[in-house]
Amino acid sequence: MRRSQTEAPPAKGTQPAKTPFHIRFWGVRGSIPSPGPHTRRYGGNTPCVEMGVGEELFIFDLGTGARPLGDHLMAKEKAVQASIFLSHYHYDHLQGLPFFTPIFQPRNAFTFYGSPRNGQSLKEILSGQMMQPYFPVTAEGTFRAQLKYRDVHAGDALTVGPASIRTLELNHPGGNLGYRVECEGRSVVYATDIEQSEEGDARFFAFAKGADLLIYDSMYTEDEYCGRHGPPRTGWGHSTWQTAVRAANESQAKTLVLFHHDPSRDDAGMTRLLRQVRKHRPEAIAAREQMVLQVK
Repeated sequence: MRRSQTEAPPAKGTQPAKTPFHIRFWGVRGSIPSPGPHTRRYGGNTPCVEMGVGEELFIFDLGTGARPLGDHLMAKEKAVQASIFLSHYHYDHLQGLPFFTPIFQPRNAFTFYGSPRNGQSLKEILSGQMMQPYFPVTAEGTFRAQLKYRDVHAGDALTVGPASIRTLELNHPGGNLGYRVECEGRSVVYATDIEQSEEGDARFFAFAKGADLLIYDSMYTEDEYCGRHGPPRTGWGHSTWQTAVRAANESQAKTLVLFHHDPSRDDAGMTRLLRQVRKHRPEAIAAREQMVLQVK
């Protein structure tokens, strides 16, 4: 193609600018919302993570953090288009769906991605949790946005805009998908709600290999997990910060992001936990609501 006379050639020795790639956290807490003065620093909303890759908007999970995200998107006063990736369908990852205001506007468009479970498609699962006696109105009767539903399975590979997305089944009761998003040599792994398992660990380490950001469930300490403090949490589908460190080390991830914080852990407790993690991974970050990370 002939170059326009007004288009300057790239400077010798420079590289073209990379596609912008960022993460913003809207909900970082696990299991149940925990608002209040003692969780103000890290946040009390359940999982919802925004990811911007070029012009594409990705949303991972629709916990209660989806409500402030929806308000943020609506404030821009323009049509919203996004791909919504659901890890699984436990309440803390779907509580925000009926309160995600952009879904009520016909001008907006969303594609949902998630795994079928128990013989039900993604669309059937999302519709089923919004009906009597659980909820006063139905999805079909109230959602006005343009909606598409795509069933995805562990091992599937997707392309959305400039990003490629791969999936992996994680060890969690009822099933759960982990996602790896890649763009121009950069990668982010979203691995909420995962419990260590001899069978699955090696697969996960390969899946997360070399990730720039590893967002990983680090809900418990080893003492909590094993029942030395409180009831044993084995089999509950979540990890310890020690397991998160091992996952980051084994996968050679560049930055570990602690996620799915225990709802009973206050800000002071989160800071103490992060201090322990940084003895092993000095670069580690504890996810906080409104935190923005650039993937470079």
